[in-house]
Parts: sequence; structure tokens; C-alpha cells
Amino acid sequence: MSALQTTTSQPLVSVVVTTRNEEKNIGNCLNSIRAQSWVAIEAIVVDNHSTDATLEISAKLADRVATKGPERSAQRNFGMINLASGEYVMYVDADMILSPRLVESCVEHIQRTGAAALYLSETVLGARYFSRVRRFERGFYDGTPIDGARFFHRPTFTYVGGFDEALFVKGGCEDWDIDKKIKQVGTIVALPAITAKRFKGNWEFAHFVADRSVPFIPEYAGIYHNEVEFELVPYLRKKSYYIQGFDGYIEKWGRCDPDIRRQMGFGYRYWTVFTEKGKWLWLLRRPDLAFGMYFLRGLVGVIYLINRK
Repeated sequence: MSALQTTTSQPLVSVVVTTRNEEKNIGNCLNSIRAQSWVAIEAIVVDNHSTDATLEISAKLADRVATKGPERSAQRNFGMINLASGEYVMYVDADMILSPRLVESCVEHIQRTGAAALYLSETVLGARYFSRVRRFERGFYDGTPIDGARFFHRPTFTYVGGFDEALFVKGGCEDWDIDKKIKQVGTIVALPAITAKRFKGNWEFAHFVADRSVPFIPEYAGIYHNEVEFELVPYLRKKSYYIQGFDGYIEKWGRCDPDIRRQMGFGYRYWTVFTEKGKWLWLLRRPDLAFGMYFLRGLVGVIYLINRK
């Protein structure tokens, strides 16, 4: 696929998808990569020993498929550092679908701003109440310390050593950690969710996202997260697992670090991130969703305190 660099003036973008038993999702993810308006793309799947049809489906749609474990940090590093050929790299999960002009918008914005990485908008799909709550909540985090960059200038990503595989063998915070490493040598900016250009044509996933309560907007540049419809117990289990990475992350950077104080602090996580820059109006407009959001935030807080003990 690196031959694209000789047949087009576009810089190559390597999109890395990490998988484990994702046969239900990987086809849609890879097809959305193939449907991008940006031509110079290579799709790389790094699988963690799936036992279903993930590898078979990936082999038909991806440019490169490899097996690597354990966990996401090692998978992402292997794909983004060892396998990727692009000037830019991007990582996504198998249950994500890329809007049709996302990669094009990323390249244009990162070149225009001179940033080392980009935060991307993420829209959670789903029709049920708590899926809509999760979609509402995720919108508050775009471009904040709660967000995590997904699109990188590959030489910069490689220079800082990628994700910390030794620290994040399990648990979460690897996305916050890589952000802090990138910020030591460059800047991270947010890609505007609504761009000046609109996608012209028929996008094959327009009805797919609409059927999951999100109308397709041709100007949207972001990720549609096709999570399963919300279920409380699996959600809390996932959050409990992510919490296992908190202590190592805090110890690495220190409790007084300004990003960590906001990411882990009650005031920012439960109030400021939802009210800064006029976002408090969103709470007033949708009190039904705000109630559900704070209900979930409260449960996650309880899980955090239990794990701390």
C-alpha cells in the first residue's frame, strides 16, 4: 500500500484498528475506512488472538493484518510504529465507523495548525435512554483533558515511544498518558466537528447511523461509536477495569500535575467540564439527559472509591 505515495501527492495515512473477537463490527469499521474521501490510506488490523471470524474478515478488507498482544497499548504500538508506513497514524476501535471526510479533514487541519496530534469528535450511537445519555455526555469532553488524541504525526508519535506498554498492561489511562508525552514536544488541538466542506455523494453508512438515532450530517468530521445498546452492569464492569490503571498513571506524572488534577478531581469531572465555555446551557436544554448523566457519573464515582479501598 505504500505505493500510494508514488501515485498520489497526498501524504499516506495509516489507520490502525485493534481487535479481539470483533467479527460483528470489524467489517463496518474497515469499510468506513475504505469509503474515505482521502485516497492515500492504509488499513492495518492488529488482532489479540481472536477465536471468531475477525481475522478472516480483516484479511479481505485490510492492507495488513497482524497478531499481537497483550492489550491495547502493545497492539497500537505495533501497528502505529512497526507496521505503519504513513506520515500520519490514527488508531480506532473495531466498533467505530469513520465519517466519510474524517481523514481528509484531519490531514488538512494538522497541516494548517502545525499540531503534533488531534482530538476527534466522537458520537455514540444508540436509541435507548442511556445510550442517548452517553452520547450527550461524550459531547462535553471534546478537546478537554478528558479527551484523548487519536490522530498523530507519526514521527512525533514514534519519537516519544508511543503508548507505555509496561505501565498499561491492564486498566485505562493510556490515552491520557500518550497525550502528556506528546505535549512535551508539540501541541494537540481539536479537529472541529463541523467542517466548512460537506461530503457530496451517497455514504453507505448514512442509514446505518440514522437507524441508531443519529442523523447523518454531511459536514460532520468525527467518529461514530457503534457501542452495543447500553447495559448498566457491563458498563460499570468496564469502568472498574479502567480504574485499575489510575494509580500507575498518577504516580508517573504526580498528583499536582494540572491535567491529572482535572482528570481525577471531583470539581472538574463533575462540574467544570460540563459548564465551561457556555456548555452549562446544554444542561438547561436537556435536563432529562443531564439527570441520567449525573446518575452514571455518581455510580462511576462509587466504583472508583470502592476500588481505591
